[in-house]
Formats: sequence, structure tokens, C-alpha cells
Amino acid sequence: MGVTRARSSSNGKNSSRTEGDPAGGSSFGPFGVCNYDGPETIRARKYATGTHVLLQEIGIETGLTPGEVVWSRNKARLYRYRRPGEGSGVGERRPVPVLLVYGFVLKPYVLDLVPGNSLVEYLVGEGFDVYMLDFGISGSEDAKLSLEDFVLDYMHGAVEKVVETSGAEGISLFGQSQGGTLCAMYAALFPEGPVKNLVLLSAPTEFVPRGPGLLGLWTLASRSGKLFFDPAVVPVFSGNLPTDLAGSFINTAASLQAAAVGWTARAGGSGFYDAVLREIRAQAGRDVSLRSWLAVSRWVDDAAPFPGETFRRWVRDFYQRDKLVKGQIELRGLRVDLSNIGCSVLNVSGKWDYVVPPSQTEATTVLASSKDKESVALDAGHVGMLVGPGAAELWPRVRDWLAPRSGR
Repeated sequence: MGVTRARSSSNGKNSSRTEGDPAGGSSFGPFGVCNYDGPETIRARKYATGTHVLLQEIGIETGLTPGEVVWSRNKARLYRYRRPGEGSGVGERRPVPVLLVYGFVLKPYVLDLVPGNSLVEYLVGEGFDVYMLDFGISGSEDAKLSLEDFVLDYMHGAVEKVVETSGAEGISLFGQSQGGTLCAMYAALFPEGPVKNLVLLSAPTEFVPRGPGLLGLWTLASRSGKLFFDPAVVPVFSGNLPTDLAGSFINTAASLQAAAVGWTARAGGSGFYDAVLREIRAQAGRDVSLRSWLAVSRWVDDAAPFPGETFRRWVRDFYQRDKLVKGQIELRGLRVDLSNIGCSVLNVSGKWDYVVPPSQTEATTVLASSKDKESVALDAGHVGMLVGPGAAELWPRVRDWLAPRSGR
């Protein structure tokens, strides 16, 4: 316990903060996160603008909100975050803690991206007792990790620890994307448990709706399962799905490209190339918009392996057979029925989200038996709403929804 949180960093250290909107500051044209951005648009602009080369030269540091590990199991870690000067009696925490849950493929530091553009930092500053569950990076020995492990062991253990550490009787569970699906499942499995509030951000529960979106069309084609793709081949032949392989290859290629560009530019001996890099590094330190762009460009290709057994079931039972919305998912004999969700629910989607279109999220609000439930559709994309200018609308909205449901 009490282990200082390891920072996620590359080869640079920029921790100064620009006040203002989450991804505000100066405008840098293509070097900035837009409201409508999703992973696909960020990745395209990252390589079109040469940002991948810049990252090899100047780096960026993420996950800087002060925190400590308060619980762990296998690779999973539960972090608790603190405000500077906490314990002085001024601005004490709200009674109901918030547990943030991300998925198990891309890494969760997008929730604590950079100073000045961090959901974690914002919630802590607003007086919430904030925790985050990081499932960690799965190795070959974790290929048999199942949904039961993630929901009934890791999540359940983290929830119990949050209650124990905070002394609270109830918690607010906040899940983004894949993590939101897990949170909805957990709330459905433990309706009498400590989950008082459920906040879902781009969290799919109906995987084969009538309008699945551009990137969801394959779910319609794969409804007949093995005819198109049998996900069981992944754990059999490769253990885990190596979702980090492309990122590793790209980073290696980018490193070689950066070295070649640097050598060529420096060959003339003018020092202009290094002067430009110093200026960009300094500007990133001053401006949250540029700093956010560099950080999210790094994050979008910073994947972790997808545990093989979980991948098999995620594709087969969720995407191909749409079992979750039908109430046909069972974890160790416990049926996941979304109508059992009785806590307060805030269900947020993005109108321009092509990764998880609103049609995949709507069933949660419809099925939940909660008397206090609300759906919100933001004019933003999968990533833009979280760390782009759209966060200036999302974060206060989450705060204002949670505040009266968090003890004051």
C-alpha cells in the first residue's frame, strides 16, 4: 500500500499547466484534438503531420495527478488520487467516492492525460474522492483471463477496497467505452451492492442494433459467427490478441525515421533542427492544447494485448450473438440482466462516435429499472468528448450530475 504511482512517460518531461478549457490554449491547426475526433481520425492526422516523428524526439509525460496504489491483484492496480494540501481541513472530499474504470486494451492514462487536460485531475479538484482501476498489461501467462476474472474478481475487489478505504456506504462507478460495459454488467449483477451512481461514457451494451455505425457494420455480417470469423482461433494459436504489435512496429519504424531525419537535418551543422525541437518542447510545456495532442497521439497506438479467452467471448457473445442486451450472459452462474440496474444512471454518448455509436449505448437507459436515469448525446466523437474541447461540456455535466448524488 501507499506505493507512488508510476508515471507514463517518453523521453521528455513537460508538467507545466495552462489554465482554461480541457484542451484549450492556442490553436495549432492539425496539431490539436478536435471535438469530432475518434481514434481513427487522430491516428490519420498523427502520421500525416509527422507527429509520430516529433514524439520520438521530444516525448510527453502523462498520468501526473498525484496518486498511490491502494490495492492490487495480479496485474491490476487500484489508484487513489489526492489534492495538494489535502487533510488541512479545507475543501474536504465529497462523501461518495468515484471509481473510474477503463477497458483492457488501450491504456487508461487517457483519463489522466496531461496537467490541464485530465478528467482525474478535474474531479479531484472538484472535491471528489477519485479512484481508478487499471487492469494492467496482460502477458502470455494471462491468456486465460476471462470476463469473470475482470468483473467478479478485479472489479469486485476494487469496489470493496474503495468502500473500505473511503469509509463510504456507496460509490459512483464511472466506466468509459469497454470499461463502461463492464461497469454496467457489474451494476446489474450487484443491484443491492454499494454502487449508488453509474456514469457510462460511450459504453456499448447492444452490439448489433439497427444502426451500428460505420465501424459496427461488421457486427451485422458476423451474426452467423463461424462463417466469417471464429474468435476461438486467437487463444488457440496466439494466446492473446497482440493488439500492441502494430504499435510496437510503428514506434520502431518511427524511431528509425526520426533518427534518419535528425541525422540529415543536423548534417549541415546549422542547429536549426534542434532549435525547432526546443521551441516545440517549450510550447508544449506552456500550452495544454499542443501537449494534449502529443499525449493523445501517443496513447492511440499504445495498446496492451487483449487476453485471448476474453477476446473469444467478447467477439462471440457480445458482437456476434448480442447476448448482453438479451440477458443471456452468465458469469459463474450469475445471469447479467441489465434491467436489474436500479442505481442512478447517467448514460453519455457522442453523436460523432463511430467506435461506439449512440445506437449501441441506448439500451442501457431503456432497460435499467432506475427511477433516476438520464441519457445525453454530445456533439462529439469517441475521444474528442473526453479530452478535446468537448470535455469542457462533459466534465462540468458529470460534476453537476454527481454532486447532488454524492452527499452535498
